[in-house]
Amino acid sequence: MFACIHVWKLPAALSLTDFAYSFSPVVEEVRSGTVVIDVDGCELLFGSAYQLANEIARRAQKLETTISVAVAANPDAAIHAATYLKGITFVSAGEELTCLGGFPIERLDYSLVSVEKEAAAEILETLRLWGVRTFADFAALPVAGVSERLGQTGLKLQQLAAGKTERHLHVQQPAPVFSNSLELEHPISELEPLSFIFGRLLHQLCAALNAYALATNELCVTMQLEDQTTHERKLSLPHPMRDHKVFLKLLLLDAEMHPPHAAVTSVSITCEPVKPRVLQSGLFVPLAPAPDKLELTLARLAKLVGEENIGSPALLDTHRPDAFSMKRFTLQTDPDRRRRRKKQPQQTIEPRQCLGFRRFRPPLRAIVEVKQGWPTQISAWGKQRSVYGKVIDLAGPWRTTGDWWRDDGWARDEWDVTLERLGQQSLYRVYRELKTENWFVEGNYD
Repeated sequence: MFACIHVWKLPAALSLTDFAYSFSPVVEEVRSGTVVIDVDGCELLFGSAYQLANEIARRAQKLETTISVAVAANPDAAIHAATYLKGITFVSAGEELTCLGGFPIERLDYSLVSVEKEAAAEILETLRLWGVRTFADFAALPVAGVSERLGQTGLKLQQLAAGKTERHLHVQQPAPVFSNSLELEHPISELEPLSFIFGRLLHQLCAALNAYALATNELCVTMQLEDQTTHERKLSLPHPMRDHKVFLKLLLLDAEMHPPHAAVTSVSITCEPVKPRVLQSGLFVPLAPAPDKLELTLARLAKLVGEENIGSPALLDTHRPDAFSMKRFTLQTDPDRRRRRKKQPQQTIEPRQCLGFRRFRPPLRAIVEVKQGWPTQISAWGKQRSVYGKVIDLAGPWRTTGDWWRDDGWARDEWDVTLERLGQQSLYRVYRELKTENWFVEGNYD
C-alpha cells in the first residue's frame, strides 16, 4: 500500500519530506508539495492503512495547513487521488477507476511514467478528437487498438489512467555526511584517553567511507577546549586512504607535536571524500613502499627533525644562489593516457651548442692571487677534487646582491675563468663574497 500526501498551500518553512519520514523511511518527493510513501509494514505502529491516513491528517493539523491524504495499492493512483480530492481518500485494490474514472483526461500526470510533454500533448489531442474525455473512457479503449495507433507511449498513459502502473518509488537518498563529533562528559587533558576518542570517531568515519567506496586525503580535527577556545588541525595526505588505524597514528603524532593548550571538552572529525586511487603494478616491476607506511614514516621523521625539514624541495623565485624551501609532498596524477590527443605538427629543433655546468657541493674554498683586482692564479682543494692553475682568460665580474634587510643577506662577485694546468685548459666559475672577502670555486663548465 502507498499513501500520498498533498499540501494545497505549502508554507515556506514546511518540509513535507521530513514530515513524511516520520511515518516511513521509503519516501518519494513527486513535486513540491506532494510526496508518496510506502506504508507496507507500518501496521504495527499505526494500525490499518485507513488508520494511518487519519493519523497523518491528525498530525498535519499542527502544521497549520490543509493537506489531502490518499491511500491506494498503486502509487500513481494515490498521487492522482490526493492531488485532486480533498480530505482522506481510500482506494481499494482493483477499484481505482471507481475513484479516478471521472477525472478529466487533461489531469493525467504523464510525468509519472516518464513521457515527454510534446508526445503526451499529441496523444491527448488525439484522444480529444476521438471523444475520450475521462480516465474511464481512456481505460475502456481496447489495448490492441491503442497499441496500434498510439504506440507504447499510449499504452503507458492508458495504464496510468486505469491505475494499473507498476513501478518502484524513486527514493531520494540523503547526502552522505562524513563527519562525526562527540561531546565529552569530563574534560580530557592527556593524550592516552584522547586516543580512544580519536579511534572511535575514525572507525565510524572510515566505515562510512567504505560504505560508499570512497577514501579521503584530508582530515580536519576540531577540538573545543575548556577555556571556550577552539583547537583545529588539518592533515593533508598525499594519497587517498581509509584505514582508521593509520589515521589514528597520524593524529596522535600530530597531537604530540601540536598539543592543545587546555583540556578538551568535545572532538569533531571531518574528512573530504575522494575516489580511491587504484594501482596495478607490473609483473616484473619491484613493489614501491606502501603509501600508508611511507606517510607514517614521514610523520615520525617530522616529529624528530621538525615539519619544516620534511617534504619536497622547491626552488624559490629569487636570484639568491641555491635558494629553496621545503614544501608538503603532494601526489601529481598523470593525465588520462587513454584519451586521444590531436596530432601536433612536428617542429624541427635547430641544434645549438651550449655548455653544461657542473656545480661543486660544497663549493671549494680557494686561494686566489689578484693583480689590480683581476684574479691571476687560483688554487683550491677538496676531499674529492682539486682545482689550480694560471688564469689565461676571464670574464666578469658580475655582482649579485639581495636580502640586504635580513641577517643572512648575500653579496658576491662572480667570474668565469679559464685555467691552464699542464698544458690543459678548463673553464670554471669562481666568486668572491664581499662580506668575508673569501674566494670559492663554484663549479666547472663541460
